[in-house]
Amino acid sequence: MSDPYADPYYPVFLNLRGRLAVVVGGGSVAERKITTLLEYGADVVCVAPLVTPGIEALVVQGLIEHQDRGYVRGDLAGALIVVCATDSTEVNRAVYQEAEGQGCLVNVVDVPELCNFIVPSIVKRGPLQIAISTAGAAPAVAKRIRCDLEEQYGQEWECYVRLLGQVRSLILDRVPGGEPVRKPIFEAIAASDLFERVMGGVCPDPEDVFREFVPAGAVPLVPQGDVSAPPEGG
Repeated sequence: MSDPYADPYYPVFLNLRGRLAVVVGGGSVAERKITTLLEYGADVVCVAPLVTPGIEALVVQGLIEHQDRGYVRGDLAGALIVVCATDSTEVNRAVYQEAEGQGCLVNVVDVPELCNFIVPSIVKRGPLQIAISTAGAAPAVAKRIRCDLEEQYGQEWECYVRLLGQVRSLILDRVPGGEPVRKPIFEAIAASDLFERVMGGVCPDPEDVFREFVPAGAVPLVPQGDVSAPPEGG
């Protein structure tokens, strides 16, 4: 017996801001998908003859565009991502075929063979996102792991990670020398008691953290010959 889950999915985070997302279908599942896509900044077009009151409210608010009819070939033009949530096998397959032909990312809900991407279970704490996937083999297990991680990574992680990002930007902007100079600073901050302070209810100012770990007197000692070194990733 062949293993339908032998080919793993490549994990990736997409920037959807300002990118076209087409959702085919107007039921509760489509509404849920639309809401998530809007959270990530996508420009959403819903194609469906009937929609939920929730989707209708989004249309009235001008948050999404609604094509008040059934899907027709050509509806996916220009889309980066396509989600299909209908009860019609014929429509689902037609949407998948058009999306594949145009190189779109496409997910036909609950039909794995008509998907070239799947949506993971997500723990979101501001900039920190933890995605859990079983490649569709055990969604209930992914949900259980997500619940465990939500308890482990509380809301304080949002403040902590945002703070680290702000301090990182200050260091990249002000401290020359590239990775050899900056990396020890980043490591010192990560190994410090900063998280414990945030857990204690104090979210320090980024400038204060910068001064704590990069004293003004130390900056002139940074080698000046490597100021054009590109920022290190991470």
